[in-house]
Parts: sequence; structure tokens; C-alpha cells
Amino acid sequence: MSSWPLVNLGVGLTLLLVSAVVRAVTPNRLVRSKLRLSLFVSAAAIALAIGLALGTPPADLAGRLAVLERLLLALGAINFAVTVAINPLGDDRIPARFPAILQDAVVVGLFLVVATVVMQEKFLTTSAVGAVILGFALQDTLGNAFAGLAIQTEKPFHVGQWVRVGDQEGCVEAITWRATKLRTKGGSFVIVPNSTISREAITNYSEPVVPTRIFVEVGATYLVAPAAVKAAIEEAMANAPLVLRDPPPSVVLADFGSSAITYRARFWVEDYANDELARDQVRTNIYYTFRRRGIEIPWPIQVEYTRQETPERTEATTERFLAALGKVGVLAGLEPGERRELAERSIERVYGAGETIVREGEPGASMFVVCTGRVRVTLAPDGREVAAMGEGGFFGEMSLLTGAARTATVSAATECVLMEVTADAFRRFVLDKPDVLERIGSAVATRREELERTRAIDMSPARAESHASFLARVRRFLGLPG
Repeated sequence: MSSWPLVNLGVGLTLLLVSAVVRAVTPNRLVRSKLRLSLFVSAAAIALAIGLALGTPPADLAGRLAVLERLLLALGAINFAVTVAINPLGDDRIPARFPAILQDAVVVGLFLVVATVVMQEKFLTTSAVGAVILGFALQDTLGNAFAGLAIQTEKPFHVGQWVRVGDQEGCVEAITWRATKLRTKGGSFVIVPNSTISREAITNYSEPVVPTRIFVEVGATYLVAPAAVKAAIEEAMANAPLVLRDPPPSVVLADFGSSAITYRARFWVEDYANDELARDQVRTNIYYTFRRRGIEIPWPIQVEYTRQETPERTEATTERFLAALGKVGVLAGLEPGERRELAERSIERVYGAGETIVREGEPGASMFVVCTGRVRVTLAPDGREVAAMGEGGFFGEMSLLTGAARTATVSAATECVLMEVTADAFRRFVLDKPDVLERIGSAVATRREELERTRAIDMSPARAESHASFLARVRRFLGLPG
């Protein structure tokens, strides 16, 4: 009996033992997966070695089995060496420069070199005719395999990145020898053959930086200057939670259309998976902002039609304002006719849920009354909510009367309609009614003192302000005679 089967048996046992130990101790899942091949082929080689050592097969069969045994040992040893040399055994990750497909290609390439050059096994060499036939039979499979190898080598995208390939868009879940698996925003999988990817243009939304810039377009009337429209769109983007502040958003005039000026709102999002939600937030805020500022989004002009213009102020709006004013405590002293006049001079403001109405510390010169919906009041720096108001709630009376900065941030908790009383309208209202100013000013001063006592603020002589001094300050701000 030749000593070669025993030598091969020892090599096979050693390879089997070392592979089992490394596979048991390493946390790297790819290493454990790849070492299964070494365990399998070493076990097969051991079985052949034992069979050759104990049996007496015919010489021709024994030669073929010996060749197969050596090839199995070579494949197992090469697979073990490549796997252990390339992958980190103490960390569960795949090297960026050697993805799984490239490691498989290295193992196959080394095995072919060792088998044909070192071991000189002739049965691995095929004829030219056989190679051509095999190439035609496997051209699609080989094309996908080589394309997958090129993708892993050039790395136009990685697993976890958002890409567009032709008409397909999704997050890369896996890259195999045959195809690349994309998970769409709808939650389904799209399997794109690697050969198709190699022919298509690839858009990677996650490189070179993670934030992605997207845009929405909106048409605005020709009757409003571009500077005013751009300011409104910038406000809308500033109120969208998913829009990043850095890099800052921007607005450009994109086109002079047949019925509108087209503006493009460009902004950045942290995760491209949220692009549809971010666009929804920006478009929704643009609608409410345009409506508040009186900027029209024109109807598409396709056929001739007659539009019924809605008057700016309807009787229903005035009645709604009157109902809200009747619930405002500081205005309770007004006569019915005086409340109607104030309502007719006020402005309707509409805000969407989550939009900021006033910000703490910013200058102000108006008062708001809640007609429908709810608002929430928060304080800096932590955004702690201190109050919530529904229909009949009001805020900003000190800014209306004295021009004082806003003392809190007020935002819309739901879609709400507000009545805004501006300082200019209020000045015209009380210009010929000094007794009205006296009544309202005294009520506001009393309410301010009650709020300060509720907040446990020390009303020291230096801090306290008499009603007469407060009313004098109001007259000075409104430009009224003393």
C-alpha cells in the first residue's frame, strides 16, 4: 500500500479540524458560511483516502479516485486560505475591497491554476470545440457572473444605498453572481440581472454624500413679484420637518409658463427613502403659505371659461370673526357695533397643522384670535408646551398694543383659521374712540398682571407699571395723541 493515501488522510484530517475550530470561534457569518465548503471537501477527501487505503480497486479507478482526492484537498485548502487571509476573523463584517463575489472568483481562479499548472490534471483541460459549446450554452449565466464581478470590483453602489437603474429604483439589498436585488419604496423586491445593470445608466442617491437634493415645482401668478413668491416658498420649506437646514434650501425661477411662472423649490433630505414624504410636506406648506399671502396658483388654461371671483371679505367671514371676538375676555367691554367694526378691519389667516404662527423673540405688531382649530404655545430653549388654545383663544395682545417682541412660540396643532388684528388697523379703529382704547388697554394690563402673578414673578416697584404709564406707552406706539 502506497503511503500517499495516508499522507492525504492526514492532510484531510488536519484541514477538517482546523476549519471546524475556526468556524466555531469566529463571529464572522461570511467566514462560517464559506468554511462549510472546506469542511465538506475535506470530509470527502478523507473518505476517499480511507477507501483507497483499505480497498483494492482496479488500477484505472484507483488513479481517478486519487486525482479526485488531491483536487478536493486542493480546493478545501485554497478556500480555507483565501477565507482566513481576506476576512477579519474577530469582526462580523465583509472587507470593502473583497466582497463575497470577488472572494469566490479568487478561490476559483487559484484552484484552476493549481489544478492545471501545478498538479497538471489533464481532465480539466477541455477542447476548443467543447469550450465554444459551453460558452454558447452558458452565455447569459456567464454574462451575469462577469457583470456581478465587475459591479463588486468597481463598486458603483453598495448594499443599503438607494439607486436607480433604468426604470427601476430601490434600496440595494443583495448583490449575487446572477442578479442584484432592489427593495422598492412599496416594500416589494425587484431582481435586476447584473448584465442589465452593466448596460444601464446608474444613479446613486447615496453618494458622494448621504443627504440628497430633491425638488418640487409650483406655478404662481404673474401678478406677484418673483421676490415675494420666493420668500413664501422659502418659508414653506423652513416649516417642513424633513427638509435639512444645512445645506440650505433654495428657490429658482424655472420657467415662464403659459398661465403661470414656474418656480423650483430645491432642498436636501437626510434619507432618500423619505423623499415622497418630504415633497408632500413642502407642497402642503406652499399651499397654506400662498393662501395666507394672497398668492394664486393659477388654474391650468386649456379651454376658455368664466371664473366667478370670490369677494375678499364675505359676510360669513365677518360673522365668524364676531363669534370669536365675543369669547375674547380683553374685548368684552366693546359694544356690538364696535366689535363688528374691528372684525371688518381684521384679516383671515389659515395655517396647516405643524406650521409656526409666531416665534419667540421675533418682533410683532399684531394680535391673533382663534376662530377654528387649535394652537399650542411653547417656550424656548427646550420647546416645552405651556398652553393650548381652541376657538376663542387669543395671543399677541402686548405686541399689538406696544410692539413688544413675541414672548412665546405659537404653532398650529391642527389646521386652523385665525383672525389677525394688525397694529395699523387697530390704530385706525381707535383713532376716534379714545374710550375704547382705555377699556381695552386696562383689560390687557390687568390680564398681564394676573399672568405674572400666576408665574410667580416678583412685581417689585421697579418692575411694576401703572395702568396710566402702560396706556401712555400704547399711545406712543400707535401714534395716537396723548
